[in-house]
Amino acid sequence: MANGLGSFGNEGSIGRTTKTAPMLLRVMVLFVMALLGIYTCIVRLKQFAGQLTEVSPVTVQVVERPCESINIKPSEKMYLHFPKPRAFSRDECACNPVRYFAILSTQRSGSGWFETLLNSHPNITSNGEIFSVKPRRSNVSTIFATLDQVYNLDMRTSASKNECTAAVGLKWMVNQGLMQHHEEIAEYFKKRGVSVIFLFRRNLLRRMISILANTYDHDVKPLNGTHKSHVHSTHEAEVLASFKPAINTATLINDLKQVDQLVLNSLQYFNGTRHIILYYEDIVKNRNKLVDIQDFLKVPHRELTSQQVKIHKGPVSSQIDNWDEVKNALQGTQYERFLLQDY
Repeated sequence: MANGLGSFGNEGSIGRTTKTAPMLLRVMVLFVMALLGIYTCIVRLKQFAGQLTEVSPVTVQVVERPCESINIKPSEKMYLHFPKPRAFSRDECACNPVRYFAILSTQRSGSGWFETLLNSHPNITSNGEIFSVKPRRSNVSTIFATLDQVYNLDMRTSASKNECTAAVGLKWMVNQGLMQHHEEIAEYFKKRGVSVIFLFRRNLLRRMISILANTYDHDVKPLNGTHKSHVHSTHEAEVLASFKPAINTATLINDLKQVDQLVLNSLQYFNGTRHIILYYEDIVKNRNKLVDIQDFLKVPHRELTSQQVKIHKGPVSSQIDNWDEVKNALQGTQYERFLLQDY
């Protein structure tokens, strides 16, 4: 009985051992599989991190919305521009349209005074006689490059305004490369939407006096050794006006005809552009002409002022050394009216 019981007890122990072994094996297999899973995850994470470092950064391109002209007649749109200067940003005025202009004139016709009037307007920039520098007008290419610089607001002069300029241009004497390349320049003006302001002088005799006096001042320099084409005080004006030039009457008529023809050619060559014709004498006598020019440039009306002082005043007879000879030369000709006209 005892042996039977003992045999029965050993068989139960063996049965329990047999059942435990598969369970341990399963646990070990699960443990190994867990380790493999963790290892695989670590390897994949490292690979993914490496891929992230190799990916190029995403470039976000900001597309600027083009500026638009609102409530503008179709015929006017070609004269509205939105320049993007390289030297500075127009900031909040980037979409404020800018009009291009060019003042075409002859020396000693009041263009310097007229330009100071324009520049007294807070929204107008006229950059002066930039083609007096010969390299800028050496050929058509340099002329166009200079004009592009002006109209892109990259020509920085003492007259340059802030980023809210509404009209930008220059003063251009017709004998500074303009007539030699008039066809190309007229086409440039029309394609780029440049408006032309013609400014001439009616009394060509007074213009001649001014040229001769300016030449004298350039050579003699009576104002403390300084040449001044324009003055800002009555005293300076009186000093320069004290010189009375002698005019060559032998060539006088021919000289006046040449200037007349130069003006006529200018008007003819650039007649196809949007333009306005002004005369110095008309502006002096009627300041409403300054309202006309502001309307032409489409800028708000402002009171335009200048610090320049007129040099030659009074009757023309008091300004010429050989007045009697000049009078006799012009009487009975188409230029006799110059003997009496003011300004």
